[in-house]
Amino acid sequence: MLWDVFCRVIDNFGDIGVCWRLCADLSARGHTARLWVDDASALAWMAPQGARGVEVRAWAEAESPETAAAITSGDVVIEAFGCNPPDAFLARMQRPKPPAWVNLEYLSAEDYVERSHGLASPVFSGPAAGLRKRFFYPGFTPATGGLLREPGLMARQADFLAHQRLPWLRGLGVPASEADRLVSVFCYAGAPLGDWLDALQAEALQTACDATADTDTAISTAGITRVLLTPGHATSLAQAWAAQGRHAAPQALALHPLPALPQTEFDLLLWACHLNIVRGEDSAVRALWAGRPHVWHIYPQDDGVHADKLDAFMARWMHGWPAALRDEVQRCWRHFNQIPPELGTTPPPCPRLADWRNANGAWAQASRDARAAWLAQTDLVTQLTHFVAGSG
Repeated sequence: MLWDVFCRVIDNFGDIGVCWRLCADLSARGHTARLWVDDASALAWMAPQGARGVEVRAWAEAESPETAAAITSGDVVIEAFGCNPPDAFLARMQRPKPPAWVNLEYLSAEDYVERSHGLASPVFSGPAAGLRKRFFYPGFTPATGGLLREPGLMARQADFLAHQRLPWLRGLGVPASEADRLVSVFCYAGAPLGDWLDALQAEALQTACDATADTDTAISTAGITRVLLTPGHATSLAQAWAAQGRHAAPQALALHPLPALPQTEFDLLLWACHLNIVRGEDSAVRALWAGRPHVWHIYPQDDGVHADKLDAFMARWMHGWPAALRDEVQRCWRHFNQIPPELGTTPPPCPRLADWRNANGAWAQASRDARAAWLAQTDLVTQLTHFVAGSG
């Protein structure tokens, strides 16, 4: 089938990140896709090699009546996140058998997703009058559209961890050893990263002191905490922290600014690290599949509704966790998101970080168990193809 996927890049990289991964997954399963986007610049680093079967087209081509007149819409039209495809393209969807039209919504763990998933919306006026679109909600329960997960993902992760992890890290300029503990950071500008770097540094030193009175010897044995910083806010915040003189123990905590990584390489970063701090919808889902301890820096909204969204996700992801672990990790998540315990109060100070360093610890095991539960659900592209086939 030919899929037309429409994407407007509002801010950051989440919109185009999800849409590109969707198109790449479709193409890997034998479909073809046209990604109509108003700003494709991020794809230069996000997907520099492109993908067989995916064509990137300028939004303006579908918007102009002159150029749109030469376009035949595909079998499926996806408008990502309610972006409203251009009127000129909608008019081209008027044919004896119109394409399946789907509004792919934002990911949420809130209860309304189950109620809204699959609902139809007839169009009564404008160039699309007489057509209808249906709402497709990604989610975390069988009553939703699932999560993006390409076939063979877990096998590729296992092969990478068994054979490629350290050579790949060293190729990035990170001289990691098996003894080192790695943290990746991809965050927004408001992250309290300095407080977390303070905590990570103190933790690394305490671990060394617990091992032996000779800190340098202990670090060489126990390993260094290496913080891998994505370009942009993460790197800027860490550099500002170091410039304040707070990086007091570089022999215990090393900072590694990274180049911009393609999506496929970003996955490797998450697999390679013991703790991942991520932001945005696409990165949050990839952190789930990594099966490592992680923190989601959710996009902050002025009206504070992001707090409810975060709470709903934590309730889903941490369902069944031991109460003490759940409470400890939730304190970490709320602090990183600067969400106070009550509206109008001051966010709490940085809590003691839950044990992320132990690959067999409670947080790591709970993350793998939660991943296993969601791996049992049908992935988004499989569900989406069935959904459009039965849309009528």
